[in-house]
Amino acid sequence: MSGILKKFTDKVITYFAISQPMNTIGKSIRMERIFDRNTGNSIIIPMDHGVGAGPIEGLKNLQEAVNKVAEGGANAVLGHMGLAKHGHRGYGHDVGLIIHLSASTSLSLDPNHKVLVTTVEEAIKVGADAVSVHINVGAEDECEMLQGLGYVAGKCDEWGIPLLAMMYPRGKKVRSEYDVDAVKHTARVGAELGADIIKTNYTGSPETFKEVVDGCPVPVIIAGGPKVESEQELLQMIEGSLEAGGRGVAIGRNVFQAKDPTGLVQKIAKIVHEGVSAKEL
Repeated sequence: MSGILKKFTDKVITYFAISQPMNTIGKSIRMERIFDRNTGNSIIIPMDHGVGAGPIEGLKNLQEAVNKVAEGGANAVLGHMGLAKHGHRGYGHDVGLIIHLSASTSLSLDPNHKVLVTTVEEAIKVGADAVSVHINVGAEDECEMLQGLGYVAGKCDEWGIPLLAMMYPRGKKVRSEYDVDAVKHTARVGAELGADIIKTNYTGSPETFKEVVDGCPVPVIIAGGPKVESEQELLQMIEGSLEAGGRGVAIGRNVFQAKDPTGLVQKIAKIVHEGVSAKEL
């Protein structure tokens, strides 16, 4: 081996020996900003609805919305670049930031078709602790969304930033978005393609949701779904998911559109981080 080639080879070996652990450390440090260190669970409040549905109730003022859930004990908020630019407060309790890279609007001919609208690098520039993507498994454009997920996962590994994948079974062949076979398949797809955290639908009972958790090698958190009829219904759903091995929640409108978002997050934190029963709240 020539001297020049040996020097080049040594540099490559040194690069991989150093960079790989650094990337892993980067993910670990950032994961601790969005997951509680003691419980390993997380309360994430998505606020990405402004793109999909416009300035809906509860999100007209992003700073106020963020402050209400941060004061309640949320671990992180999630939204598009506008959340970082217009929702940063500079006061109050600290809260993690997850930048959402996917988007579509309710005005589109196909709202299920999510496209990437920003990059991992741009998210890092605005201080993101993690990034997220939305994938509708079973949709007509599934192939493009899965390709995007794989690409983003690679970039997240490169930069050492966690990736949360919102994985939902949606399409002509999907009988129900809450069917356990569909949900556990969808969750596994996200993990297989490189996501560090999976957000998906709760399947209705601890017994069925345990199948989802057991079949997924990364933490699974539940979505809030449509607006629930009562606060107690929401709290019981959260408790059931944790009983099955879920690692927390990513609940949006059921929190920020509540009469008292701060108080509701405090109750959720009691269940997620302190193990209190929903019946006690």
